Amino acid sequence: MKIGKKQKEIRKTIGEGKKYSLDQAMQFLDGCAFTKFDQTVDVALRLGVDPKQGDQQVRGAVVMPHGLGKKVRVLVMAKGPKAQEAQEAGADVVGADDLIPKINEGWTDFDVVIATPDMMGTVSKVGKVLGPRGLMPNPKLGTVTFDLKQAIKDAKSGKAEFRAEKAGVVHTVIGKLSFGQEKLKENLKSLLEGVNRLKPNTAKGIYFKGMTVSTTMGPGIRVETSEINKLIGA
Repeated sequence: MKIGKKQKEIRKTIGEGKKYSLDQAMQFLDGCAFTKFDQTVDVALRLGVDPKQGDQQVRGAVVMPHGLGKKVRVLVMAKGPKAQEAQEAGADVVGADDLIPKINEGWTDFDVVIATPDMMGTVSKVGKVLGPRGLMPNPKLGTVTFDLKQAIKDAKSGKAEFRAEKAGVVHTVIGKLSFGQEKLKENLKSLLEGVNRLKPNTAKGIYFKGMTVSTTMGPGIRVETSEINKLIGA
């Protein structure tokens, strides 16, 4: 992929391997606003965990105070009164066994799947479609629940899911560049607090080992880890 002139200038200014305060990093992000579309702001956290160990997996979701800047289509798998509840709560699609053939044929016109616990046997029939796309309902993410009203509200308002992948790195979104620095920092604070709450008891040493922020088209900007402690009050 070719790097544009503006991108080259930003990369040169940031410098390779340098770390910055959060305020400085946010200023650099503003400098990445050179595209016609509203870029997404991403965060990568390097944690002191080994995801290969069953007791050191970190996975969860956080409702962002300022949302994520996109419309979220919610599919709910439920029956009877719970299906009615989901419709009244604003779900975009509600169904049960009737949706299985459609999904297995490749239909995935939705961003979040929520299911009541009694529907998980049915949902498993489309696991091969939902799983690879990160759409499989999961109790840890609050998407397997009987409290459909709250789950739909959380999904619609902007909930960031996160999971420590290989090398203990978490990648997730905290909003759009147009949110401005303060809102992005408040969303980031919520994310860090959520990840911190899920720190495994077996994780030894430093938990937050590194953080990088970036935009869709911009380079990664490394942030001093001390800034994480400031945000979460550690």
